[in-house]
Amino acid sequence: MTSPQTRPAHGPDHTDVLIVGAGPTGLALACDLARRGVAALLVERAGALFPGSRGKGLQPRTQEVLDDLGVLPAVRAHGAPYPRMVSWQNGERQGEWELVERNLPDPTVPYPDVWMIPQWRTQEILRTRLLELDGRVRFGTALTGLDQYPDRVEATLTGPDGVARTVSARYLVAADGGRSTVRRAVGITMAGERIDPRPALVADVGIDGLDRDNWHVWPHGPGGPLLLCPLPGTTDFQLFAQFDPDETPDTSPEGVCRVIAARTHLAESAVGEVRWSSDFRPRAALAERFREGRVFLAGDAAHIHSPAGGQGLNTSIQDAYNLGWKLGQVLRHGAPEELLDSYEAERLPIAADVLEISTRLHRAGGVQDGGLRRGPRTEQLGLGYEHGPLTVEARVGLTGDALRAGERAPDAPLDAAPATADAGADARSAAPGTRLFDVFRGPQVTVLAVGHELPAVPAGVRTHRVDGGVAAEAYGRGIFVIRPDGYLGLATHEPADLPGYLARLGLHRP
Repeated sequence: MTSPQTRPAHGPDHTDVLIVGAGPTGLALACDLARRGVAALLVERAGALFPGSRGKGLQPRTQEVLDDLGVLPAVRAHGAPYPRMVSWQNGERQGEWELVERNLPDPTVPYPDVWMIPQWRTQEILRTRLLELDGRVRFGTALTGLDQYPDRVEATLTGPDGVARTVSARYLVAADGGRSTVRRAVGITMAGERIDPRPALVADVGIDGLDRDNWHVWPHGPGGPLLLCPLPGTTDFQLFAQFDPDETPDTSPEGVCRVIAARTHLAESAVGEVRWSSDFRPRAALAERFREGRVFLAGDAAHIHSPAGGQGLNTSIQDAYNLGWKLGQVLRHGAPEELLDSYEAERLPIAADVLEISTRLHRAGGVQDGGLRRGPRTEQLGLGYEHGPLTVEARVGLTGDALRAGERAPDAPLDAAPATADAGADARSAAPGTRLFDVFRGPQVTVLAVGHELPAVPAGVRTHRVDGGVAAEAYGRGIFVIRPDGYLGLATHEPADLPGYLARLGLHRP
């Protein structure tokens, strides 16, 4: 990729990681790196954050990620559970149903249900957190040139003033969406298919005359189905309308008003301000690889999903969560660079699996009662890295339902739990009401001993011991290395297995 002919560039700026794209993926990654003390520069071509509600559903696993990043209280305060769906025909309500399964309380799953919050609000919350961590976003800044070297990436960034500047980074992460400039610059192809020939219109719009307790559906409206979903924390509804394959949706405010009036019992006068609108054709696509040298792909730059199942934004944030701690270990703790190879090895199969889920849900059938019902597979709690390169299950004789290395580390209450400590610090008892997620929270690796003495560990590793209760029941007896992204890396009974495994993560005895 060649740099544009602009005014001369200044000397190169330097950073550890350059992140291109300030959507949920880039913002989550920037937050994670900032709390690890990794210098990161986040740039965004647009002049502001994305303004629409598009990815509005946060799955249970993503809520756990946001809990660890310190933003979940704000997310919960500005969101709400998914409302029940209600169908309309000839101006009359036809019946209600659930789009998502409601889960029973479980002490190992603190956030059991999907949470609705507009994407723009999620991004605002992440940006606020980034500012708290002394990070920032350069808006109006486009990547216009890219060269790779054995020890660095040099990127040309053109700002709103038209001046091109060179930034030298140890690594670059493409979080710049489905039309990724970075992905094309490094020559990574993306294979995919259009999974529905019908174009769709999405908009955020004010509506009078509809209750906000339901997600309203007109499945047989003239011209195609239409849905209006109340957006929590706002006075708006999200519009979704499908069209015939040969139509082009009119995204103007007038076009949005007309389609609502044509397909529902609402008059055009009931439609208020159209705050954002867009059209798209549902597509599923997967990059052939997630890394080229020192450049990594994350989020929509690596995988594109149908909105069915609410998987795209969630998978993208979890990409960032997987990559962030590995970059931190390499750049701040001297972990071998081979650790970064595990990003693609772990996340590409996950993305492929999630694409299959969302595509199948999309093709399962429209917006009729139950047609797009979501359940355990969309919640992403069961996704893991059992066959990944960082997974070591050293115990034998496990029962079929036993928790294994590579799986998500469950939460559990610790009302009477002893001995939590960072290496080199005195062990301290967990305060009443503490949970395992409180122990795990933060950028560190944690060693959890269940029914074992606390082992000796290198500096920077947190340890915790439990001998009973929900935690012991959930984990079973063993010594577990909890990765910074909340998955079980090593599961063993032998303390002698720890040094070699932790060394792979850049954690050595002093």
